[in-house]
Amino acid sequence: MMAAGRAGELGKKVILLEKNKELGVKLLLTGKSRCNITCAEFDLRKLVEKYGKNGSFLYQPFFVFGVKNTIDFFEKRGLKTKTERGLRVFPERGGAQDVLAVLIKNLKKNNVEIMPDCKVLKIAASKGGEPRPEDSGREKAGKKITRLITTRGDIVADSYILCTGGKAYPGTGSCGDGFLWLEKLGHTIAEPRPSLVPIKIKEDYGKELQGLSLKNVEINVWQKGKKSFSELGECLFAHFGLSGPIILDISKRVGELLAKGSVKLSLDLKPALDFDTLDKRICRDFQKYNNKMFKNSLDDLLPQKMIPLIIKLSGINPEKKVNGITKEERRSLVKLLKSVKMTVSGLLGFEEAIITTGGVLTKEIDPRTMRSKIIDNLFFAGEIIDVDGPTGGFNLQICWSTGYLAGQSV
Repeated sequence: MMAAGRAGELGKKVILLEKNKELGVKLLLTGKSRCNITCAEFDLRKLVEKYGKNGSFLYQPFFVFGVKNTIDFFEKRGLKTKTERGLRVFPERGGAQDVLAVLIKNLKKNNVEIMPDCKVLKIAASKGGEPRPEDSGREKAGKKITRLITTRGDIVADSYILCTGGKAYPGTGSCGDGFLWLEKLGHTIAEPRPSLVPIKIKEDYGKELQGLSLKNVEINVWQKGKKSFSELGECLFAHFGLSGPIILDISKRVGELLAKGSVKLSLDLKPALDFDTLDKRICRDFQKYNNKMFKNSLDDLLPQKMIPLIIKLSGINPEKKVNGITKEERRSLVKLLKSVKMTVSGLLGFEEAIITTGGVLTKEIDPRTMRSKIIDNLFFAGEIIDVDGPTGGFNLQICWSTGYLAGQSV
């Protein structure tokens, strides 16, 4: 929608082919229907760092149409925004439906023809000739898309922008067909994998703690006895294992590690306190509840729902009086609170993933224009490109920026 709107605004005759009966089906799901439009990080270098190893590809799109441009785009069209915790930008009132309404109104204003319920069956292309010196980076000069074969007839155009997304939420129409077309056309696809997705664990903790949200905890990720990385924030227990913001954000890296072998997690319930400080804290609690049973002594320290599991894992008799707990038992409890160990059994699939990681290799796309280096009249925007970010509006910003630049380039 952003790409089509920008191309139409600059006077091009544009047709937007939509697989679904309505536009914006996936957009309506974002931010639990509130639509986290972007992240209010206005420092370009810091913003790009959030996108990991392929983030540098986004320098030019973000320079042309960055976070401030995105906020201005919606505000100038009547949608006021507000910035919440974590620099997350949302509509001040309403949600995803209002964001969609702005985009559709922009399409109509710029005379974009919308063709809903239109599935592309095949992309036909000419073979092209041998590479020329001036076509640096192109596989074959002159290779072009000649037409689209669709369920509503053939479409012929000067330029084509592919915005099919990835494979996340396949129920919205994102089944990965764009990747299949592009491989046939000669593009290389980094294997699509679910990302920003909950993590399954082998232990039954999720069933015991289902629905429990823990704020300000730390997840440490281990492989072969070495800590790979850690993340601070909020996590949520679900029947299969773990979800919540920090879990979604680490899922991509956990998935990459899983491809190399088993992965273990350790949950630090009190990351703000080092071992000795936490030990002193527990000593104070034990003095306070001196004559109570162990099972009734942890109310000040842990959420009620967490206490039975911690007691079980500690190995301390729940009926034991607090004044009878040994120093070794107490310090063992401290160690447990600093490291509740879990074993990753896998990630949930594309059905539960917010985004897809993988896609068209960035080296095969010109970041100054979003144009394919292999097919002269093909451009890309959004999730189909092999670059992605954490939760918090970062992935929609890719869509706005690359869409705008692709539309402007054609």
